[in-house]
Amino acid sequence: MSASRGSRRRKARRRADMPLLGGARPPIAALLALLLAVAGATALVLGDRDRASLDAAVLTSQQHVAEDGALSLRASLDESATDLQRAAALFTGPEPVPADTVLDKLGKVYNKWRGTAVIDPVGGTLLAARGENIPLATVLKGAPDAKGDDKDGKAFGVGPRLVKLRSGETRMLVVAALRGGDRPRLLVASGTLNVPGISSGEDRTLLVVDSAGTVLASDGPSVSRKSWAEKARKTAAGDSAKTPEPGGHPGASGHLMGGGKRGEERTAVGYAAAGRAPGETSAAGALGLSVITSVEVTEDMSAVRTQAFGLAAAGILLALALVVGWVLLRTVQRPLLQLYLESRRLSRGELDRPVRQFRGREPARIGAALESLRKQRLGGRPTRTGRARGGFGTRGTVIVCAAVLLAWSAPLLFLLNRAGSTVTVPQQLVEDQRRRTDTAADRVRKALNEGWADVASVAQIVGAGGGKDGADKAVLETTLREHGRYRSVYVLDGDGKVLSRAGDSPRHPGGKKPHPDSVVQLNTSGKEPAVAAYAAVPGGKGRTVVGEYDTQFLISLVTRPGLGQVWLIDRKHRIIAADKAHGYRAFAKLPGGHLNDLAVSARRDADGTAILHRSRNSSLAAAAPLGDNGAVKGLDWQVVSAQPAAWLELPEYTAERHTMLAGLLGVTAAVACLGWLFIIVIRPLRSLADQAEALAGGDRKTVLFPQHHDEVGAVVRNLELIRQQLRPATGSAAKPAGRN
Repeated sequence: MSASRGSRRRKARRRADMPLLGGARPPIAALLALLLAVAGATALVLGDRDRASLDAAVLTSQQHVAEDGALSLRASLDESATDLQRAAALFTGPEPVPADTVLDKLGKVYNKWRGTAVIDPVGGTLLAARGENIPLATVLKGAPDAKGDDKDGKAFGVGPRLVKLRSGETRMLVVAALRGGDRPRLLVASGTLNVPGISSGEDRTLLVVDSAGTVLASDGPSVSRKSWAEKARKTAAGDSAKTPEPGGHPGASGHLMGGGKRGEERTAVGYAAAGRAPGETSAAGALGLSVITSVEVTEDMSAVRTQAFGLAAAGILLALALVVGWVLLRTVQRPLLQLYLESRRLSRGELDRPVRQFRGREPARIGAALESLRKQRLGGRPTRTGRARGGFGTRGTVIVCAAVLLAWSAPLLFLLNRAGSTVTVPQQLVEDQRRRTDTAADRVRKALNEGWADVASVAQIVGAGGGKDGADKAVLETTLREHGRYRSVYVLDGDGKVLSRAGDSPRHPGGKKPHPDSVVQLNTSGKEPAVAAYAAVPGGKGRTVVGEYDTQFLISLVTRPGLGQVWLIDRKHRIIAADKAHGYRAFAKLPGGHLNDLAVSARRDADGTAILHRSRNSSLAAAAPLGDNGAVKGLDWQVVSAQPAAWLELPEYTAERHTMLAGLLGVTAAVACLGWLFIIVIRPLRSLADQAEALAGGDRKTVLFPQHHDEVGAVVRNLELIRQQLRPATGSAAKPAGRN
């Protein structure tokens, strides 16, 4: 009974001495688990990529087209509303400006409205009108009551609204208060709700719908009888209230797939709400408008076959994982446990049998040192054991295991399943690249022309002020504060001298006369482009108001997600602005000769052009000129875009990315776990071999301290106990490193 109790106590002490955490077991177990997970992920992600349903790249492209259209629509409507509010503010004064004078001056600056009118809201009287008739009942419905006691006119700003005419056309009415005199008046303008500036072509349909799904404007083939159109309208209207993703489209957007006339044709649909992001101020964003685009595409019924490849790769990795795990268990973990047991036996004085022989360089060296120490405990003399010559080192074992695993991962990461330049890129994506680039050029053109119109309206105020510096300064500061597109606004005399300014220092060339009414590029070199809008002051004897555009404003015009790299270039193909995601250097050349050739061909084609550039890394590229409409007609600028084909969601590139992902996961698992094993176990084991040989050779002064509480640390503690037992009785006793 007592013998069995003693045996149980010894087993319990042995289990207590063995480390539960740390050492060789956790990294080896983690390596096996991770490799099994990578094998499973490889078999899972490398499935066959079916093209029977439309490529995700085509559907995503339609969503981006709709987003561009919604953004353009919202910006156009917001600009119309803001322009009328600012124009009404120009006529603020103690005395009311005659209604006919207001409309005449408004028509000289802005020509975007189909009809304008000045209304007396108290009596419902039409004081003056230009252009088409405006439905007064709709305007007066939101006007203040007959008392007219709103002195500051805030109640008059009823905001934009949509009106359906008897002809079936839709108009957007914008109302602003004319503050001046005792009687309130309303300035009203009606504009056409046009489809956004996207080239539709014969195969593309564009719709503008309201929150109820009613089509307000359309372009392209009729789709009124297709079920998908109704579904897209409801989805766009229903999703418009959702919170947009950070950095994404300011409003709901998405895509869906509709049926086609024939089995191989389907309809790719994209929709986007012209809403506003949280915190934004947008009058048009509250109208509940959405843009829907659709295009007929032909499906490719082929598939990218990678399932067999994925299963084979996973099977090979599984076999390698088992082999590597078995090797590490036999050459690292098992010898460490046996060394621990042998050193523990010697430290307890069990010297009756020799130390077993070990394979492997470091275990063999430590085992030989332990055998020498056993003999010294029995009365022998210290002897130098020397380094074990035979066997393969543990460091070499880890390196070979890493090489085996990297031999599986490296081909996946760099060689296999490469898409190359022979990938079938749908022609629809090339057309969408051109359309989106043309939309970006239209956006730049409208923004610059609207900026010039704002400067021209300021010139009207400056002319009415009679050239008083104080009054001009106040107008310029107000303009700069209300317009984020300018870096500075100033007034020049006929000789180019600055009379008054607000904002940063003017960059108009000193001593040079002002440019005629237009948007002008002021420099062709330097760190920052200088672009300004010039508008002559009526009756100002050569005086001109100049508004210099801010560079960040130009960058924001060409920044669109999913379009790749976008550049705004001048007539010499020098970069004026580029999307902020990629950065640029002002006045640098386009990166690539094919882009220059594309810009040259686009200058001859007013609708722009696009190509699929075949090279080692294929790319979609497009160029679109700004055109010669409005104040930008003398610039001869273009918008150029380029997008690597590898960025597209095509099955070939998806398979390539998944293959690279599997290789990367394999590399990560091998490097992490084997590096962990090398740092925690292999390096301390090599150091332990040197310490054991030194102790066997007669070094009794060096105190041995364990680095970690693991198998190697346990052997070090046992060697320290043996060292203390071998020291002469006259020596100063060293404090034990730990109890075993």
